[in-house]
Amino acid sequence: MTSSPTSAGAAGEPLARETGEPEAPAAHDANLHHPEDLAVDMSDTDLDALLKRLHLANARRVWRDLVQRAEAEQWAYRDFLVVLAAEEVAQRRQTRIQRLSHRACFPFLKTIDDFDFSFQSTLRLSLLGSALSPEFITDGRSLILTGKPGRGKTHLAIAVAYRAIQNGFDALFVTAAELIDDLSAAFREGRLTDALERYVHPDLLVVDEIGYLTYGTDAANMLYHVVNGRHRDEHAMVFTSNKNPDAWGAVLHDDDLAQAIVDRVLERGRHLKLDGPSMRTRHLGLDAPVASGATSHPLARISGKTEPEFPEPTEVIAWCTRALLTRSNGAA
Repeated sequence: MTSSPTSAGAAGEPLARETGEPEAPAAHDANLHHPEDLAVDMSDTDLDALLKRLHLANARRVWRDLVQRAEAEQWAYRDFLVVLAAEEVAQRRQTRIQRLSHRACFPFLKTIDDFDFSFQSTLRLSLLGSALSPEFITDGRSLILTGKPGRGKTHLAIAVAYRAIQNGFDALFVTAAELIDDLSAAFREGRLTDALERYVHPDLLVVDEIGYLTYGTDAANMLYHVVNGRHRDEHAMVFTSNKNPDAWGAVLHDDDLAQAIVDRVLERGRHLKLDGPSMRTRHLGLDAPVASGATSHPLARISGKTEPEFPEPTEVIAWCTRALLTRSNGAA
């Protein structure tokens, strides 16, 4: 493999003097062995064996192609080593992401780039910025995503977890029903402490669908153990629900424990509401479109409907009602 003056200069270490004589080794290189001093035959087979011994699997696959490219483009030796090492690092990172994604038990894989924010009246990507950063995990922050079915809550929760994996952390996805059933069974069998480790240990825990199904009477107790342990260790959490947090008491059969759960989650967390049409049925036009000038602080509605089923009477309706009543009384 040869080196052009330009590439050697870019590497910062010329391979030979301009006179063609080899450079004398520096004092700190006195212990380096020269190829002629090595008692091995530097054949392709031997290089493969050395790379295998160093567990450089990707380097074993790509080094021959890189050698050909380096010779054709006259790379410096240092440039070749940099590219070979970078290829190995990139492959290991991708392998780690795939392994952790599989271990996270995602029901499907979604990224933040797949989410269409144009159907949301108040939620914007900027509001999720902190949840997509490494600090969301290292600071032990939390997020509660609420909204009607089909609004993309699970999509966003998985996207946040996948970004955490890309940032070098591990994550676990579980539905609320699965978590509660698992811990309830473990409690009855006397192994609750061991079972809790699966949910308390990961850097990020996603608990999906709080409020969709009916839980046992110990639901709040089981979920509290998880939230309290993660809050104590400052581990990040993401929850999705079709009910506002102040209604979790009725879902979990214990108002006090539900309040304690929400209190711990929101101490270092935020509550974001998703609106707009259902992503599953928007092609049918069943939901009213979100107004472009929708207020960011809508009035609270117990029913959760965007418009009242029975509008308040206006002055015109009231006048017509009085006229009908007067006509009816006159006829009587």
